[in-house]
Amino acid sequence: MRRPSTYVGINNDLNGAMTNIGKIIRDAWVFELLPETETCEGWDHGQMDVLLDKVNTEWDKYGCMVSQLPEPLRERHQRIYEEAVARAKVAGWSGEDETIDDK
Repeated sequence: MRRPSTYVGINNDLNGAMTNIGKIIRDAWVFELLPETETCEGWDHGQMDVLLDKVNTEWDKYGCMVSQLPEPLRERHQRIYEEAVARAKVAGWSGEDETIDDK
């Protein structure tokens, strides 16, 4: 099966967007690299790679740890991810796939 050439958008992604690309977009929202209204629908792989580089640069400033984020960013991260988890659970995501290797 051929991989799509563009992204379906965070609102249309699998598992309530609990995917690697969904995480990149949510992190971009946290760091205000993108407005929270930007779903990245129609973005190509090159655009996503550029966004990933920007997100990684921001995370590097804080040792890639939520606990090291300044309070406003930590609060935004918590809000964005709590909302995402709630939406994903409604869409049927349980988080079990992420812990399969832990067993």
